Amino acid sequence: MVDGELERALVTRPGRGRRLLRTLLRIAALSTILLVLAAGVGAAYETNAARADAKLHRAPGRLVDVGGHRLHIHCTGSGSPTVVLEAGLAESSASWEVIQRRASAHHRVCSYDRAGYAWSEEGPSPRTAERTAQELHALLVASGEAGPYVLVAHSFGGNTARLFADHWRDLTAGLVLIDVTDETAVTALQISRPLLAVQLTVNQLVARTGLLRLRGDALVPPEATAAARAAATVVYGSGSMAAARAEAWASVDSAAQVSATARPGAWGDLPVVVICAAGQPESDTEHARRIAALSSRGRPVVATTTEHYVQNAQPDLVLDEIGKVAAAGRRR
Repeated sequence: MVDGELERALVTRPGRGRRLLRTLLRIAALSTILLVLAAGVGAAYETNAARADAKLHRAPGRLVDVGGHRLHIHCTGSGSPTVVLEAGLAESSASWEVIQRRASAHHRVCSYDRAGYAWSEEGPSPRTAERTAQELHALLVASGEAGPYVLVAHSFGGNTARLFADHWRDLTAGLVLIDVTDETAVTALQISRPLLAVQLTVNQLVARTGLLRLRGDALVPPEATAAARAAATVVYGSGSMAAARAEAWASVDSAAQVSATARPGAWGDLPVVVICAAGQPESDTEHARRIAALSSRGRPVVATTTEHYVQNAQPDLVLDEIGKVAAAGRRR
């Protein structure tokens, strides 16, 4: 019955209208109860199934205490400087699987999970770039992975890498920044922050009610690596979504922290490559040039792919630039 018919029934035939209204209310109440029950069943299913994740999807690396909580770090290969991989928002060490596997043939390579992501434990709030940079430094020291480091960061992870390079220049051999977040786009961050929070909350509920487990690709981006897809219930689980939401909510503060480090000549002669995807607005390519200009040896590079995950779409380009920056860091 369309809205007009319902209105006429309520006005012209009060008795029938009241019965119809009661029926609709009962249907709505029943639907709500069924949804709650389904969510409860899904949550119970997810809780029981999650107990097996520790065996089915073991952390590839090890957990290291950074002062009250433990972070997961996975290191392979050998050589110096050590390449440290920093993932973007709602991503983890698993998203670097292809780059780490191939780069390890020539370098010592470490990927890790920021607090709350994948195999790492939750960390204290607020989850700003300053905090994550401090935790990364503590992780590298506590794990015994000696510097200097070539920091390779994607998207939102660029905030952490840039603050690390500012605080610990003596430990930074170079930077490879891939389609990183524009810290000057504060208005866009303020607008997107609540939208991201809602989206990540929905993703968290999807994971908590078992839908991610039943539909393994429900939260997995199409660019995800095979490793990330295989361990989707851990990599994109409710914990990771909560961690991403906390970082997104602190993104305006993180942007201010990064902006404070963007001084002319801030990186001296540090080898720096800033890669951006093709087909981006001029503001994005200008942002890449501006970051590269913070070093006298900085270079902006435009990929041929339009994909945000350049490291997955063009791994050869990223591997080549990592090799160049690592070689320049050794000579330096």
